Amino acid sequence: MNLFADIRSLVIASLDTMVSEGALPEGLDFANVAVEPPRDPAHGDMATNAAMVLAKPAGAKPRDIADALAVKLAADDRVASADVAGPGFLNLRLDASVWSGLVEAILVEGDYGQSQMGQGAKVNVEYVSANPTGPLHVGHTRGAVFGDALASLLEYAGHDVTREYYINDGGAQVDVLARSVYLRYLEAHGQEVAFEDGTYPGDYLIEVGEALKAKVGDKFVGKGEQFWLDEVREFATEKMMDLIRADLAALGVEMDVFFSEKSLYGTGRIEAAIEDLEGKGLIYKGTLEPPKGKLPEDWEPREQTLFKSTDYGDDVDRPIMKSDGAWTYFAPDIAYHFDKVSRGFDQLIDVFGADHGGYVKRMKAAVAALSGDRVPLDIKLTQLVKLYKNGEPFKMSKRAGTFVTLRDVVDEVGPDVTRFIMLTRKNDAPLDFDFDKALEQSKDNPVFYVQYANARCHSVLRKAADLGARAGVPLLADSAEFAVAQKLAEWPRVVEIAARTHEPHRIAFYLYDLASEFHTLWNKGNDDASLRFVQDSDSAATEGKIALPKAVSVVISAGLGILGVTPLEEMR
Repeated sequence: MNLFADIRSLVIASLDTMVSEGALPEGLDFANVAVEPPRDPAHGDMATNAAMVLAKPAGAKPRDIADALAVKLAADDRVASADVAGPGFLNLRLDASVWSGLVEAILVEGDYGQSQMGQGAKVNVEYVSANPTGPLHVGHTRGAVFGDALASLLEYAGHDVTREYYINDGGAQVDVLARSVYLRYLEAHGQEVAFEDGTYPGDYLIEVGEALKAKVGDKFVGKGEQFWLDEVREFATEKMMDLIRADLAALGVEMDVFFSEKSLYGTGRIEAAIEDLEGKGLIYKGTLEPPKGKLPEDWEPREQTLFKSTDYGDDVDRPIMKSDGAWTYFAPDIAYHFDKVSRGFDQLIDVFGADHGGYVKRMKAAVAALSGDRVPLDIKLTQLVKLYKNGEPFKMSKRAGTFVTLRDVVDEVGPDVTRFIMLTRKNDAPLDFDFDKALEQSKDNPVFYVQYANARCHSVLRKAADLGARAGVPLLADSAEFAVAQKLAEWPRVVEIAARTHEPHRIAFYLYDLASEFHTLWNKGNDDASLRFVQDSDSAATEGKIALPKAVSVVISAGLGILGVTPLEEMR
């Protein structure tokens, strides 16, 4: 059941009737006609903009359209009143039976809020994709939570989703990793070492060095790099990916695909992608203009092989091959996305850190060119996270050496709190993560507030079960009860909007609002015994009243499931 969609269908049907009666001209486009919650709940249960968006194409005054439409809508049994406000907004109040029917439907359907809007479209969501050179840090944590929640949201809305991690194991950073592990390997053999030339000094490589010693003994001791680099690089990368997989598992993130950048080299896959673009006339030899602003001292004009990305909305064309014949870093990324397109995905989503902002246009241009504009690419950037504890910035991890790790955060507050807090801001807004507030039991802590509402629901149901009462025909009478039901009605709408805009934070916001309405009703029941869910002396009333908290728990559990958070039935 989707009450907002049902009432919109009623509005559209009424408009069709007005067209057939000659009150509106034929050929009107109703696509922008919406039915939404009113900005002020005092104005009604729902509002439609129909008269406002149709006035100009209909050549009529919005107020006249609204007056006529109000008459049509009021004739429906579900509509208690239809009132025109201002220049032509139409506010609707629904009959009380609609709200009790909604609560009953939530309990009967079992999948309330799930949508088929995706129609099984295949979506690839790539997220995290950190260099395999160390443990995941707090920035990766936000990207992991966002990407995983977005994938779950899209699945909930009817998409066929693949979760993917792109292993950046083809660049110079993995050579630096290998050299760093070699130093720890020498250290494991009792030698003193110095971490220089950008090598990684984190303690997390101590175990890797010892594991390398256990595997090869002293085979590489005193040997030149040419004897050990390839083997150590492969060994170290595998160990780092084991560490990263374990970090993701601690957060409750499980990938469907791990794709290696290295697999693109020497296999003809980069060449195939570039040949595809070349066949479309998008690859040429040319010289780029100098960068805007201050001219770098080492800049000099030189001919390069370029991708004509400006044909697809980019600011400048992009090099894909250097003057010495080596691929730029952009070339394997083109090949990787060509592989995604070739796998038959209908939509691609990449989740990157905020430092990749300059990468958005060129990657979108590449995918548009490779797919012939068939496959859209949405790139979501996650902004920085600032960590605080005891009112002070949270210090770096001793184990990592230079940054706060994902494990640091999860060890402090647990995976559920970590995930929910990471979704309390839109992905492109900075986030302050305060460990003390994250564990605080108050309204100011959104994850506690939502979990507490769910726990209260289950407390009611347990108490009712002890009395032999089960949820029956919903019994709603007070304005606070109707306010909860009205918020429940928004759930399917919120799911579809969040899925359409790729904004899982909307789910967290909605859950907080629903919890707030429920807590308000609960507190009102403390003062008015007639509003308490369990009526000790009236089993019939109890069965009617507990239907509402049971429905609230259904929706909260579904929402937390999308966010990857375990719903709590008890708070201790």
